[in-house]
Amino acid sequence: MNYTSQDLPTAAPADHPDARFDVANRLFLRLYQASNLMHKTGTRAVSRHNATTQQWAVMGALSRPSARERGMTVKELIGFLMVSRQNLAGVLARLEDLGLVERVRGADGDGRLRHVRLTPEGERVWRDMLGDIRGYYAAALDGFTTEECVLLFRLLDRLRDSLDGLPAPPTPG
Repeated sequence: MNYTSQDLPTAAPADHPDARFDVANRLFLRLYQASNLMHKTGTRAVSRHNATTQQWAVMGALSRPSARERGMTVKELIGFLMVSRQNLAGVLARLEDLGLVERVRGADGDGRLRHVRLTPEGERVWRDMLGDIRGYYAAALDGFTTEECVLLFRLLDRLRDSLDGLPAPPTPG
C-alpha cells in the first residue's frame, strides 16, 4: 500500500515524540523491506550471469574509473560498500574462484598491500551485466521522475551519514 504523510496513522499530534516514533518505525521497516526486495529482485536481474547483488556491488565498485587500473584494498572496499570484512571475504573468494577478480601487489611501493581489481574476464562479465542492470534500474524507478530520484538519493545520503555517525554500541562485558 502506498501511504502519504497524511495517511500515516498516529495517535498524537505530528510534532509529538510518539508520532515521530511511529513514522520512524514505519520508515525503517519500509527501508528493510525495500532492501530485501532489492536483493531478491536484483539477484534475479543478473541471474543469467550467475551473479548476486553482493557480487554486483563489488564488481561495480571495482569498475569505477578511479579503481579500474589500481584496484582497491579490502579496507577501501569495506569502507566504500559499508560491509563487514567477513561478508566481503566470502564474496571476494567466490569472484576469485570465478576468475572475475584478482589480488595484486600495490604499485604504491608497499608490497604488503594487495589490491583487488577486475580481471579482463571480470571486465567482460561486468560489461555484459550492464544491460541487465540498466533494465533493472529503469523498471525499478519507472514511477519516479529524475528529480524524485535525485531527491531520494540526497535523502538517503543524509540518512546514511546520520547512521554512520552513530556511536558504536557498548560491548557486553
